[in-house]
Order: sequence, then C-alpha cells, then structure tokens
Amino acid sequence: MSRPDPHVAHTLLIVDDDDVFRGRLARAFSERGYDVREARDGEQALRSAEQETPELALVDLRMPGCSGLEVVAALHRLDATTRIVVLTGYGSIATAVEAVKLGATHYLSKPADADDIEHAFARAAGDGDATLPVREEDAPSLARVEWEHIQRVLTDAGGNISVAAKRLGLHRRSLQRKLSKYPVSR
Repeated sequence: MSRPDPHVAHTLLIVDDDDVFRGRLARAFSERGYDVREARDGEQALRSAEQETPELALVDLRMPGCSGLEVVAALHRLDATTRIVVLTGYGSIATAVEAVKLGATHYLSKPADADDIEHAFARAAGDGDATLPVREEDAPSLARVEWEHIQRVLTDAGGNISVAAKRLGLHRRSLQRKLSKYPVSR
C-alpha cells in the first residue's frame, strides 16, 4: 500500500481515552506523514472537527461522556466524506453494524496497530488490494462468537435483558451472569 504524498498531509483525528495508546498511534501516523490531531473524549473530538473537519478519523467505541457511536454520527453529519474507522476492545457484530449505519466506513477490534488502521482507511477509500493478511490467531474463539451473538440479540431486543434471554433460550439471571463478565478475547 502506498504511503501518503509527503506534500499533501492527510488530516487524521485520533479519538481515544487511553492516553498512552492514543499518543503511540499519533507518533506512528505523524512519522508516516499524516497531520495528526488527538482527542481524549467525544466532546474534545467534536470541538476539533468543528474547527476543521478531518479527512480521516479513528474513533474508540467506549469512552467517558458521549460514546464512540455518537461521535461517529456527529462527525458524519459535519462532513460525510470523512472516512471513519471505529476501534474497540469490546467488538461485536451488532455494534459494527450500528457504527456503519451511523457513518463509519470500517470497524477494527483492538489490538490494532498503525498498519492495521492504515489498511482499514485504504479499504474504506475503495482500495480492494488493501487486504489485511489473515493470521490463524485472528480466528475468533467459540466463546467470542457466543459473546458477539449475545450482543447482537441484546441490541435487537433494545437492551431488554428479559426479552434477549427469552430469544436466546436462557434464564434471565444466566444471561446477566454472562453479561457481567468482560468480553472474551479472540
């Protein structure tokens, strides 16, 4: 994949409440020739975007204050041409679909590095050759697939645990116990 033209710096807004992770990504993309702006939460991101809309935005899904989905929708309203990649450690198919409906052009699960993110932006721009290499460790575990299915059913049930439990054929308390655990890793 080609790097951006050094004479034309692509603007990139990185929105993540993890200061260390955000800073590391900002340095990596700056070294690749991007004009990087950082925001630690949704409000800061939207203030920055209102001053100058970015060409690219990387948005963490879970942050204090407004959610990443709200940020995606607001960025898309400000400028529909902004390519938005949603990045999260709590990925599910349901949130991926919701993010795309709101204006995201791609969705990645953490951990993701600068190469993964750059590939996602390239794919969002229509570069079909920008495929990520498939690694054996990328295949989700059965527990991860179960977690994503539960999240999808819960979203379809409007967040109602009783309705979701009935649709899943589980007792409400069993579903609550499953939901109280952290999402399983890949």
